Amino acid sequence: MISLQSLIGLVAAALSISEPLSAADLDINSFKNSSFDRLLKKTGVYNRSSTGKTPSFVVDPTWPQPLPNHWLLGQIGGLYVDQHDHVWVYNRPRTMTTDEAGLEGPVPGAKDEKGVPVDGLGQERAYGPVSDCCKAAPAVLEFDADGKLLRAWGGPSDPGFIGGKCKAEQGCIWPTSEHGIYVDQNDNVWLSGNSAARTGSGTAGGEPPWATNKAGGDGFVLKFDMNGDFKLRIGGTPKGPNSNDTNGGINGTPLLYQAADMVVDSATNRLYVADGYGNRRVLIVDATTGKYIGHFGAYGNNPVNDAAANAAGPWIADYTKGNKKPAFFRNPVHCVKIANDGKIYVCDRGNDRIQVFDKNDPALGKPCSNPAGVAGKCGYLAEQSISEHTNIIGTAVSINFSKDKAQSCLYVGDNANMTIYILNRNNLQELGRLGRSGRMAGEFHYLHQVSVDSRGNIYTGEVDTAKRIQKFVRYGAEGCSGTGLSPVGGVVNGN
Repeated sequence: MISLQSLIGLVAAALSISEPLSAADLDINSFKNSSFDRLLKKTGVYNRSSTGKTPSFVVDPTWPQPLPNHWLLGQIGGLYVDQHDHVWVYNRPRTMTTDEAGLEGPVPGAKDEKGVPVDGLGQERAYGPVSDCCKAAPAVLEFDADGKLLRAWGGPSDPGFIGGKCKAEQGCIWPTSEHGIYVDQNDNVWLSGNSAARTGSGTAGGEPPWATNKAGGDGFVLKFDMNGDFKLRIGGTPKGPNSNDTNGGINGTPLLYQAADMVVDSATNRLYVADGYGNRRVLIVDATTGKYIGHFGAYGNNPVNDAAANAAGPWIADYTKGNKKPAFFRNPVHCVKIANDGKIYVCDRGNDRIQVFDKNDPALGKPCSNPAGVAGKCGYLAEQSISEHTNIIGTAVSINFSKDKAQSCLYVGDNANMTIYILNRNNLQELGRLGRSGRMAGEFHYLHQVSVDSRGNIYTGEVDTAKRIQKFVRYGAEGCSGTGLSPVGGVVNGN
């Protein structure tokens, strides 16, 4: 729960008060129609269920603190809050525009097709830097809960990292497109990438800007320590998907293809990977060796048939025909998370739904047939549609849990409708929403990641042109209860 002093600090920030406030000064009623009152209303929970209860939130517009070294973030591929309440951000430096990377100067000897000197991003720099701001930050950044930068490393924007801490001869290949990040109970930092195999060229010489993975698609996950020292690679650089591969990667590990997210089960040392934008499965491997344990698709079905899934076309084609239970994951399989009670939650973003599985079911991850989606079979438990009528890029993009003992709230990010649905985890019904489409503090433009710290505060990351991280401070209730809307999503009346 937010402390009184923290709330006072938010009030002071919202009202631009430089003098410190004391508890005696805090009278919420006195802030009616003030900027703080408007902040609470604009960035708080809305569309609340009259028969449910949820935590309350307000955005902290001062988070994070300014970055050093004239750094600026690209798209936020991944974001995760670790066991120390540190926020790990995995951004995409190669998505910065020429004005955003105005301080990036030409790379010695690098030229474009016209022979003009270019920076690391392939942007023309005939006369050196084009403005007074900014430079690309390293790909991985660690912040504390107050938004102070603690560490930064990794990727082509970190000079000397490629070929230094990330050596190809040791198996380290940096992905072409940064995506998921996860920090496990041993403080290992896991990273994935979601780029397909390249078919065209970028700058002169046939290489795209800041080229890293030149061999194929991002078919791997990487394991580092907190300082960016390389430890393990699982997978390789395939030219296309194969949702049934078990040992085609480095050292006999499975090949992935455009993996989106991952989580380690500390009780079993199993790594679960949402695999992903190319493959259509959740892959299970040993977190120490990377060796194959199992994999599963929608409803626990296994194996997944990529050709049949492609032939089925987009989700909206099934939806308009009344087939609301496709027996396979559509791309991308965008997230995987494990609750303390052993339930596994998967973002089947391409099918506008989430699915729930039982990690303790011995059938999960083994060859199994459940085309009708029978609960209790093949490890499958339940599903919930997420704004099932949406026909853009899929809806369910990220999932996380409240921090009460029962983890009673399920927070589901939707990057087509730009909101976070607050669900009662017991019945998967919508109790309220957080965030709307927009560019202001507390709003989202292509919401991509949702994570939660030990106090129940929510952190988010956005892609496309937003390239932003935000913090929503929790206050009031710790968990969720009651009934709400099912299916989840839809137009909000009066909004």
